[in-house]
Amino acid sequence: MTTEQTPPHDVVPRHVAVIMDGNGRWAAERGEPRHHGHRAGAEAVRRTVEYCARAGVEALTLFAFSSENWQRPAAEVSMLMSLFMRVLDREAQRLQRNGIRLNVVGDRDRLSRALQARCEAAEALTADETRMQLNIAASYGGRWDIARAARRLAEEVAAGERTPESIDADALSGQTCLNALPAPDLFIRTGGEQRISNFLLWQMAYTELYFTPVLWPDFDDDALGAAFDWFARRERRFGRVSAPAGDGGTGDA
Repeated sequence: MTTEQTPPHDVVPRHVAVIMDGNGRWAAERGEPRHHGHRAGAEAVRRTVEYCARAGVEALTLFAFSSENWQRPAAEVSMLMSLFMRVLDREAQRLQRNGIRLNVVGDRDRLSRALQARCEAAEALTADETRMQLNIAASYGGRWDIARAARRLAEEVAAGERTPESIDADALSGQTCLNALPAPDLFIRTGGEQRISNFLLWQMAYTELYFTPVLWPDFDDDALGAAFDWFARRERRFGRVSAPAGDGGTGDA
């Protein structure tokens, strides 16, 4: 963790979610193989974690590998999994020293046993840290998350532990990944695409969506600061109307 100061922001999102897009295109622009882009992207991860921790963000969720990414060429998938293991080995102690708790969410059954063990070890090492929670979504999909939550509720009904009538939005939300955290306030997608790509579908009902053409390896403190400044100017109403001028309210939540 660097000692560099993060510029103050008028409003800091409690929970930031990020799709880290553009590694492959960044490498292609330089005539390099895709794995060079993924390695450069790992440095952007470190910068983003450090910035958010300094800014006072409570939770940062990074979309590292989606359910659909298993369809990529086997060689690229293998390289990404190996990179994930190396980053876990290299960064777990750094996270622990800087008060950051690691949480890996997704369908872990699809990960190798070695990678599952690395995830568990890193989570155990950082379990007592409270400065910020870093969630890595790996083998994750929003539809998978919702389907798993529904299946768990169905199992409780079948076991006589609840009635169908007791199932509401809160009950389903309580079975999803990240249910103990506030919903993301700010979503960032780098690389120019403007879609959420099956990421945190349930959790992002009222999240502010920020898209930038900056490729992920080039996403630096200035780019992240611009996203935070944009968020601070948003009026968040959550379905309500804006507060009339002079009534003491801002319309924000």
